Amino acid sequence: MERLPISPGERPAETDASREPADTATATVDEQGIVTAWSEGARRLLGYVASEVIGLPASRLLAAAVDDTAWPAPPGQERWSGTVALRHRDGHRLDVGLLVHRWTSTGGAGKWLVVSPVPGGPGTPWDEPMREWAFTQSPCLLAIFDADLRLVRANAGMERALSLPEAVMRGLRLPDIAPDPVSDETERRMRLALETGEPQHVAAFVRPTDGSAGQDWATSLAPLRDPDGRVHGVCLAAHDRTGLERTRQQTSLLKEADVRIGTTLDSARTAQELSDLAVPRLADFVAVDLLVPAPRGDEPPSAATGPVAVRRTAVRSVLEGSPEFPVGAGGTTVHPPLSPPAECLAAGRGAVYGTNDPAVARWVEREPEAAWIRQYGTHSMMVVPLRAGGIALGMAIFGRHQRREPFEPEDLWLAEELTTRAAVSIHNARRHTRERTNTMTLQRSLLPQTLPAQTALEIASRYLPASTESGVGGDWFDVIPLSGARVALVVGDVVGHGMRAAATMGRLRTAVRTLADVDLPPDELLTHLDDLIIHLSADESGTEGAGEAAGGIGTTCLYVVYDPVSRRCTLARAGHPPPAVVSPEGSVYLLDAPVGPPLGLGGLPFETLETELPEGSILALYTDGLLQARDHDIDEALDEMFAALSRPSSTLDTVCDRVLTGLLTHRPEDDVALLVARTKALHADRVAVWDLPSDPSVVAQARRRSTDQLAAWGLEEAGFVTELMVSELVTNAIRYGRPPIQLRLIHEDSTLICEVSDSSSTAPHMRRARTFDEGGRGLLLVAQLAQRWGTRHAPVGKTIWAEQSLVAY
Repeated sequence: MERLPISPGERPAETDASREPADTATATVDEQGIVTAWSEGARRLLGYVASEVIGLPASRLLAAAVDDTAWPAPPGQERWSGTVALRHRDGHRLDVGLLVHRWTSTGGAGKWLVVSPVPGGPGTPWDEPMREWAFTQSPCLLAIFDADLRLVRANAGMERALSLPEAVMRGLRLPDIAPDPVSDETERRMRLALETGEPQHVAAFVRPTDGSAGQDWATSLAPLRDPDGRVHGVCLAAHDRTGLERTRQQTSLLKEADVRIGTTLDSARTAQELSDLAVPRLADFVAVDLLVPAPRGDEPPSAATGPVAVRRTAVRSVLEGSPEFPVGAGGTTVHPPLSPPAECLAAGRGAVYGTNDPAVARWVEREPEAAWIRQYGTHSMMVVPLRAGGIALGMAIFGRHQRREPFEPEDLWLAEELTTRAAVSIHNARRHTRERTNTMTLQRSLLPQTLPAQTALEIASRYLPASTESGVGGDWFDVIPLSGARVALVVGDVVGHGMRAAATMGRLRTAVRTLADVDLPPDELLTHLDDLIIHLSADESGTEGAGEAAGGIGTTCLYVVYDPVSRRCTLARAGHPPPAVVSPEGSVYLLDAPVGPPLGLGGLPFETLETELPEGSILALYTDGLLQARDHDIDEALDEMFAALSRPSSTLDTVCDRVLTGLLTHRPEDDVALLVARTKALHADRVAVWDLPSDPSVVAQARRRSTDQLAAWGLEEAGFVTELMVSELVTNAIRYGRPPIQLRLIHEDSTLICEVSDSSSTAPHMRRARTFDEGGRGLLLVAQLAQRWGTRHAPVGKTIWAEQSLVAY
């Protein structure tokens, strides 16, 4: 084997080893056995400087000649120790004790860390004074008992624990020193150690004779042997576990707080949960006071600005009935300026008080209700403010009058941790309540405040917001009067909850009303609404908070149109539950129209169902929250709804109440919208229809027939306006439309409707006629005379309609 070079010129300068301190020689060897690092301690041990060793095989440092790949650590081991013969730089052999650790990097590469102690100059000898110092100054309790189990030695820790000097205890047995069942058990175990020669262990709790707080000790009893193995005594060593036990209890309490505090969005309940958890494990009594009124700003009240008004939200005591507090939960009280609660609230941090503190004395003096502090023997208090989100919410008062130990800084830290958890929950509850109130206000403003007047249907409705933490949803309903005495019923459900769902609901309700005014058929209306939601979701896709339901994707909708003249019902649905129908005979069934996809998915058609409903039939439209509110499956929920609908009722309000009562056993977890309508009919005596030839001479005949019909209905006073509108509409149909042409008059209770139909799909429009134009004023005249007017398209042709009010006649 090639030896490392020895160059006299590079030999390190000799130093006086007796003057150098002890050191550790360290070197790093890679997986191939190459030295990659060399410490100063290694230089002192073997004499080589780093430049002479790094990059060479570690085997060249061995005293015996071996292959360069040789390595003392056995394969497969992560650690190895032993004595290895090494060659010093000057050539002499050294037997060195090595400890070798294998270290693997995060990338998987391995290397070996080799360490060995390097002796230094002479230090302090391990003599009798050192051993005496170790015994007397040890942080553990140490005591030596002889073969008769009488105390021979005791260190300072033992003296402090028992509050007795060694001189007093020497020669006494442990039960004589500290009469206690624990001492008896400890002496029994010491005797076992003497007899068996085996160590013994005891869990001991030592309470000083001065009445102060005790300490928990883990005690070990070791037999003391001479060189021949004979046992001559017992060594008692005890380690204080009080701090560890307190830390364990604090950790346990905080873990329990994470589960028990803030279980609901109810501020009062959260405050009570804080009190229940803290008593008796931290305090003998607790009161939680929240500011009155709820704070709106970010700054807490200042003690200098005056008294602090609070509502006592929760109390708890180890004494039955919590007699310490003259003001119970739900009452209000005022903390005077400079009182501990006011000071801590202003400072924004908690504090520990003794009953002799000046602040407590001022509090008792200025607030008669604070007399309980001395009345029940309270000797220690903590006041901790409740703050969250930079806002002061109130404070929690902790007190002790049964436990003798005063509050310590560790107790204040624990109380602050507990109150922080409660404050965050209370803040979230108030924010949720505020957001829920705002959302419900917005939603109520977007839902129909009153149902519109119309004669086609008798209508009743109910709306119940969700009661869950997720907030109010986006369910809605609407009643929209259409032309020709028809009425549209709408029920929809926006995915999600909260302000965004309510806002989306408002946009969709407005869109449905706009599309309904155009008199689109139900399937076309849903198609346009589907396109609108796709555009809205594309616009919102990049905004903050937009999720998978952005813009209303996934919204379900049911659109129903009822015509009282033909008693025909036309409907289409986009992913929405079908309406239920109650026949006049009392049978209940679903109008199972073909279901289309929820809105916003695009690319799929919607289909229309048309059916005839006898007069007096009941239509029930609802959202899925009504059926999902039960704990049973949907078939059972439908059976319950059918049973409620089939029972005879004098009013539709009764029907709504029966349905909700039958299906909702508690506040719903999702919004519930219910719209119930009873059909009416306009009979033949209220409708007049004439087919007209496409001949200008028929205009006079149309006016005459209209006048005669008005006379038959007793509406002669409306004849002049009706003649003008009939004349203009029929003339336009003959001039610009295509045959066949039809004139229809519909007499509702307070409205007269005039309709003219032709087979042309060209929509008319008003235009401004010039002074000398002979025409162009017809629709302008109709718009001035009618209450409202418009165009309704059919698969073939169109209908121009105009309504006039009969209230003035």
